Amino acid sequence: MELNKAKIKNIIFKNFKWIILFVCVIGFLSLAEDVFNKEIMKADIIGYKLISTYLITDFITPIAKIVTNFGGAIFLIMIAIILLVVIKNKKIGISICANLVIVTGLNLLLKNILQRPRPTEYRLINESGYSFPSGHSMISMAFYGFVIYLIYKYVKNKYIKWIIITILSIIIVSIGVSRIYLGVHYTSDVLAGFLISISYLILYTSIVNKFIIERE
Repeated sequence: MELNKAKIKNIIFKNFKWIILFVCVIGFLSLAEDVFNKEIMKADIIGYKLISTYLITDFITPIAKIVTNFGGAIFLIMIAIILLVVIKNKKIGISICANLVIVTGLNLLLKNILQRPRPTEYRLINESGYSFPSGHSMISMAFYGFVIYLIYKYVKNKYIKWIIITILSIIIVSIGVSRIYLGVHYTSDVLAGFLISISYLILYTSIVNKFIIERE
């Protein structure tokens, strides 16, 4: 019995990332089904109520508008170009740019399949296009998440490594929260963006690791 438990633990450990991928895909599909059926989820109402009750103030609103730009197209393209120029290993630099292009295309595809209208009641900024999944949340998770993966792989200094990883993780979450705060996305849009992006990242990092990093 103990031997079987050890085998099960070993199998789970070896396949942990694929288990995470599976769970995230199931979570995304569950949310997408509700969106497809034109349902407004309780999580959408609760999520915005929590943020509007405890966060929305005249002080935080301009901060949220700045934070949300960290997940915008112009900012991410600029960062990708800078990294492409600065990073000596051009294959890694190209993989960062390719990641941004691929996840943007995937987000647009999903948006146009599901065609969920954006919330309109509490808009603090103007935004066009469909709502599900959140582009800022999905693309930020993929872009900054991939940078986190590269930092984890290449940065030797543990203190610098974990400081940067923590900062980038906070930025990812803050961008998602800012989209709900500003009234341009439902909570489920943001959550779905994160879930599908994590699944995508697992596949993308596996490919990059196999065909680029392991061949260095």
